[in-house]
Amino acid sequence: MRIDVISLFPEFVAQCAGFGVVGRAQERGLLSLHGWNPRDHAQGGYRRVDDKTFGGGPGMVMMIEPLQACLAQARAADSALAPLIYLSPQGRPLDQARVRELAAMPRLILLCGRYEGVDERFVRAEVDEEISIGDYVLSGGELPAAVLVDALARLQDGALNDAESAAQDSFEDGLLDCPHYTHPASHPLGEVPAVLRSGDHAAIARWRRQQALARTWRRRPDLLERAGLSEQDRALLQAWRDKHENGSEP
Repeated sequence: MRIDVISLFPEFVAQCAGFGVVGRAQERGLLSLHGWNPRDHAQGGYRRVDDKTFGGGPGMVMMIEPLQACLAQARAADSALAPLIYLSPQGRPLDQARVRELAAMPRLILLCGRYEGVDERFVRAEVDEEISIGDYVLSGGELPAAVLVDALARLQDGALNDAESAAQDSFEDGLLDCPHYTHPASHPLGEVPAVLRSGDHAAIARWRRQQALARTWRRRPDLLERAGLSEQDRALLQAWRDKHENGSEP
């Protein structure tokens, strides 16, 4: 997969993507990341990429011309067609289902806004989709772009050392993940649940599913409403609720 990032600070995204799973995906040739700076296409001695907003008010707006030239250069760098995704607080909230869809594409171009945002005419003419990583405001789109790159990289075949890791992550099946434990089994902070030490794989799978259901019910009940639970899932959750009448987590 190829990802092109249009940003006034492309090196920031590249640096964030140089570690861990994303760095490994690049080393293995599963993902290539390319940065493009609109300032390289700005005119004048100051190489301005922004100007005052029409109608008055604080802040500056990224200008059309440098962005158009930068986008054209990015598109020309590879023959594969790519949608332009604008990382924006006004965008569709990012979720794992959309990450899976995007991860199957051969190429994406990400646009990182700054200041008060991007001239709306450019957005309407060029942007295919706006994506938000949450209901809050950041200084620019670089961190959201790095978040999206990370989420996409881990879904590339071969990026994770264990292919099952991605399948067991939170949100992959619409639920939060179950609790996880490691050595030692006995510690002053508590004991590892006996079922996880039993060697009974069917019982372990059932326990993990029940814990994922219970944790989602406790922390994100909105997810349960659209998770499409089976009758077995509902029975597991009800059994947990009957055992923990006060709703506390084990």
